[in-house]
Formats: sequence, structure tokens, C-alpha cells
Amino acid sequence: MIEYVDETYVKFGAPRRVYGVDHDRIEEFKRKALLAGLRLIPVKVRHLGTERCVEVLKAMKRELEGKVEVRLGEEVNHVLVEGGEVKGVQLRSGEVVEGRYVVLAPGRSGAGWLKGEAERLGLSFTNNPVDVGVRVEVPAYVMEHLSDVLYEPKFIYYSKTFDDRVRTFCFNPYGEVIAEYYDGVVTVNGQSYENKRTDNSNFAVLVSTSFTEPFKEPIAYGRYLASLANLLGGGVIVQRLGDLKVGRRSTWERIKRNLVEPTLKAATPGDLSFVLPYRYLTDILEMLKALDEVAPGVYANHTLLYGVEVKFYSSRLELSDKLETRIRNLFAIGDGAGITRGLIQASASGVVVAREIARREGLSR
Repeated sequence: MIEYVDETYVKFGAPRRVYGVDHDRIEEFKRKALLAGLRLIPVKVRHLGTERCVEVLKAMKRELEGKVEVRLGEEVNHVLVEGGEVKGVQLRSGEVVEGRYVVLAPGRSGAGWLKGEAERLGLSFTNNPVDVGVRVEVPAYVMEHLSDVLYEPKFIYYSKTFDDRVRTFCFNPYGEVIAEYYDGVVTVNGQSYENKRTDNSNFAVLVSTSFTEPFKEPIAYGRYLASLANLLGGGVIVQRLGDLKVGRRSTWERIKRNLVEPTLKAATPGDLSFVLPYRYLTDILEMLKALDEVAPGVYANHTLLYGVEVKFYSSRLELSDKLETRIRNLFAIGDGAGITRGLIQASASGVVVAREIARREGLSR
């Protein structure tokens, strides 16, 4: 399935180069990581780049034109169900769009909406761990030896103080830090381009927390932490690691003379200790110190931390192996449904549902 999805992306313009195939170098990285208390997860990566991703999606849209109706800028209010079977959706405008099948793919930003609809329809779901952390920015050469081989090095660490699971995510060599907007809340992310480079690389360090009873609102919790950063900094906060270590806020003066120039110019210098709980900050600092053993320079005073980064995929719907809900012909796919992590997995979940619908319609075996 993953190979089929990968081949499809190549067909529509994804580059052919694949990272993560130099096994000798990877084994060397794994040994160094283990000595530092880290686990390296080697994966094959085909990097699209932000601009190439747009071109691939445009090519896919052109392929679909004349075969399906694509309506952009519409907002679904409710899923319509009758007699335990889906009948369509009602848009915010009040218009009803009927259909024998409905596939819910709200993305991370729509995870809260999906949870609300699931509750309204009586569907069961479980809370995934909420991932909260920071976006780390370092000089590109600090992790160049890793990114040249792996492109996106994935490390997992269990903190000594709290035994929390901490991981790196979404590595962007020679990339830039960007702001993201989720329903009025500004969070942080990163991106890199195929043909345009900066002098920096960035990646997320995320702490995974599984909440237990009676708390059932991990998405709201993540939004609350992000809103604290917005309240204190008017958006995204940036802080020098050296300032965080000694318990002081970063200032424009210290940022201007910092060795790493921030790529997100709109970020406001501040103090992340007023935003993130002590537990999360402790986990993040431990992780960065361990990473410094594999990539010297990560734990340097001039490293920049941006907050808050939150991944909103915290409610997992109860689904069949065909990704169908208990409501007949109502399916859910992708990160917003809490069942995937990333583009290829989300795409694969869509293929699973498409094939099942085709089978039910007698269009395939």
C-alpha cells in the first residue's frame, strides 16, 4: 500500500531521489544515538519540498477535473444520518449535499470539529496522546551529516526525570520556521523548499502525554497552551536556549546579536517557561542535551526555540479495518481522524476507503 501511494506521488511529479538508504552510515548513527540514550528510527524519505508539493497537488487536481466536482471554500456543518446510514452533509450555508458515501478527512485543524460530530452522532472515540513542544532552529551544518543521509532524522527519547516519551518531528534542512493558524490560535511549524535554502535547519521536539480519566479534552489542552503563547507574545514566542537555561526571557537585543538568525521574523522574543509546564520544559531540555551527543551544537546557547508547537490529532475514532464508523457508509481518514501521522500514511488511508467503496459499488474486486 505504501509503495503504491509513493509511486502515485512520483507519477504526479514527486522527485525520484530517496533518502535513508545508506545502511552503513545509518548503523553508525544508530550506535551514537544509543550511547546518548536515543533511539533512531530510520525511514526512507522522498522529499517533496513546499513548492513541489503544491505542483503535485495541482497535477492531481488536473487529473480529476471533468471526473469529479471540487468545491473549495465550503464548510460542513453536520453529517446527515438516517436509520444508521449516512445520507450526506449539511453545509454552513444550509445547503444539503446528498451522497451514498461520506468520507471525513478534516485534517489536524479539523480534529476538534470531528470530535464534536462524533459526540453528536454517538460515535465512540479514544484520546490519542497530545503532542506539545517547541520548534528548534540551529545552523544547518550542525545536523548536516544526518540530513544528508536521512533527510529527516527521527529520534525518540524517554526523559530521565519523568519517563515521558519525547521525539523529533518534521525536520527541515536549510528550511524556515513558519506560523500556522488554527481557528484563531497561532502555532509554529517549519517548512523547506526544493530550490531555496536558508542557513538554518529546524525541527520539532514534542512531548507525548496520554491523559487519563476524568480529563477528556487533549485538543483543548493543546489549544490552551498555544493561546498562552499568543497572549504573552501576540503570536509565536522565540527564545534563545541559553536564556531559557538561566531563567531569563530573550530580548530583541540578544536575538539580534545571536549567532542563529531567526527565520520567522514575526516571532516575539519572550520566555517559554511562562507558557509550557515545567514537566514539558524539563523533557525538552533533556532531549536537546541528548541530541547534542549525536549532533554537537544542538544544545548551544544560540539555538533558538519557538513555541508553541502542537499537533492536533488527539481523538481517534472507533473504526473498522476498512476505516468505516458504526454508521454505515460513513468513513474517516487521515491525521484529523487520529489514525495516521503524515502525508503518506494519510494518503494510504484514503486509498483503503476508495478501494472499499469501489468494491461495494461493483467497480472492483
